[in-house]
Amino acid sequence: MYLIDSYDVIVVGAGHAGCEAALAAARMGCKTLLTTISLDNVAMMPCNPAIGGPGKSHLVKELDALGGEMGMAADATAIQMRMLNRSKGPAVYALRAQSDKGAYHRYMKKVVENTEHLDLKQMMIIDVLEEHGRICGVISELGEVYRAKAVILCTGTYLESAIITGDHKYKGGPSGMRPSTGFSENLRKHGIKLLRFKTGTPCRVDKRTLTLENMSLEEGDPDHHSFSFRDEDVDRNHATCWLTYTNETTHSIIRANLSRAPMFSGLIGGVGARYCPSIEDKIVRFADKKQHQLFVEPEGMETNEMYVQGMSTSLPIDVQYAFLRTIPGLENVQIMRAAYAIEYDLLDPLQLYPTLELKSLPGLYSAGQSNGTSGYEEAAAQGLMAGINAALKIQGKEPFILARHEAYIGSLIDDLVTRGTNEPYRMMTSRSEYRLILRQDNADLRLTEKGYQIGLVTEERYQRFLERQARLEEALTYIRTKRFTPTQTTNDALKAANSAPITTGIGADQILKRPEMTYEKMVTFLGCTPFSLDATEEMEIIVKYEGYIARQEKAIAKAARMENEKIPRDIDYLHIEGITIEARQKLDKIRPLSLGQAARISGVSPADMTVLMVYLKQRKGVSK
Repeated sequence: MYLIDSYDVIVVGAGHAGCEAALAAARMGCKTLLTTISLDNVAMMPCNPAIGGPGKSHLVKELDALGGEMGMAADATAIQMRMLNRSKGPAVYALRAQSDKGAYHRYMKKVVENTEHLDLKQMMIIDVLEEHGRICGVISELGEVYRAKAVILCTGTYLESAIITGDHKYKGGPSGMRPSTGFSENLRKHGIKLLRFKTGTPCRVDKRTLTLENMSLEEGDPDHHSFSFRDEDVDRNHATCWLTYTNETTHSIIRANLSRAPMFSGLIGGVGARYCPSIEDKIVRFADKKQHQLFVEPEGMETNEMYVQGMSTSLPIDVQYAFLRTIPGLENVQIMRAAYAIEYDLLDPLQLYPTLELKSLPGLYSAGQSNGTSGYEEAAAQGLMAGINAALKIQGKEPFILARHEAYIGSLIDDLVTRGTNEPYRMMTSRSEYRLILRQDNADLRLTEKGYQIGLVTEERYQRFLERQARLEEALTYIRTKRFTPTQTTNDALKAANSAPITTGIGADQILKRPEMTYEKMVTFLGCTPFSLDATEEMEIIVKYEGYIARQEKAIAKAARMENEKIPRDIDYLHIEGITIEARQKLDKIRPLSLGQAARISGVSPADMTVLMVYLKQRKGVSK
């Protein structure tokens, strides 16, 4: 072994978590090294080349508001954009972009390569250096030693990964890449607990062999959108997707070959994702369903590879051909890349503080799929937070932790480090109890100020944010002070807008609260002052949901009091009398940072919390 260089922060793995972690640390002034098994892996999309969707779009918007890169990359490489859930309330609106897979990789690699204070190197890390109980560097398979003040593990699905298709199983990483071998065993030697999960991906098919007229066309949204608040809303629709369905013949072929499916034959031992099941799992779990929806989506503008979303499988290749050719539009399909399952090692996230630093090994952080999540967005959000906290610790500053009521990112990390996960974790809107407040449209209003204080939001971006804030305040002041009287002119205008007349003076905000009313109608029929699109949309949501938002803000204020009650790290939970043995053990293992976090631990009852609060109060009294 020989020493090559020393860094402030070293990031192991250059996927979506690794890129965000390295960019955050470097942009905060830390000398940073980003390592990857292959430079072709940088921000690679081994599954669907898409960003966003329910719950996930919130993460991307929040990441962007804090100064992350994923939103910009998604905007720059999008080939189709759609706003999902428009028939539901704004709390669950979800922007989704189909990205050009190759362009996304090239965009992010270029950003990484040209960021000050950041080096990118191809190497396989096989161990971390530990001195005096803390991590101080890494070792590569070639014996290279790099020292660091902090190391962030973003190993994704590469740790001792194995590819499985039918009865064929071999060591390998996603999309034919090398696996990381030997690192898992060395992590165990450092006392780190590892789990083993499984995920999978559908086959890629040749567009030239598809009968597109037998499928339904799925075009992009005519309204223009963007993930990043730094970007303009422009038309990003350059490609189309197609919709088709499985049928009883498809299902019969799959059922007849279940004995050859690795997940049923015992060849797969890792735990799979409940919310993203394989097609064979769907057929078994939802036996009453006559069909399953499939989206056939392009992988890029310069390739014929098409992704069959909803058809993840690890069945043998002959079975893949057999069932695919029963589906409308795929009758003559040719497979370009076979579908497969992948097993991999990961860290048990209960070993982490909310900063994503390991409790047992100071200086070592973990982020991304190696913490038990699924999806690019969940990985990127964790990477950003790990990079921020590693940099802050090196700089001697307070950690940056987002509470559940502040961001979906807060819910994501809190779920992982407080409750753990026994399957690949996927962010959904239902996981946030504050989703009416934490909408994707207001992520910048909630978090840009925080990103600016940290040092990730640029001055130019911050000024744009202040301008947007001012536009919204102007619109809110107008709608809350403008009044209408029951004149003939006003009532004729309301009738023309298909709304009821008024019999007494009324505020404009009360008219806007009517279900049938929009501010666009109020401008058209009532002569209200027009405002910018972003201010109008935000103002309308705030006014229409004012009562619900007020109730949620009360719940947030109550939760915040619990979060602000910090717990000393040296508490000896095992000897607190009056708390159940299970609760003591859980508290000792997780070591919550606040009463709020302690209350969310599975196995800690309200009675246990009462005893803990009394104990902490008495301890405070003794220490005074």
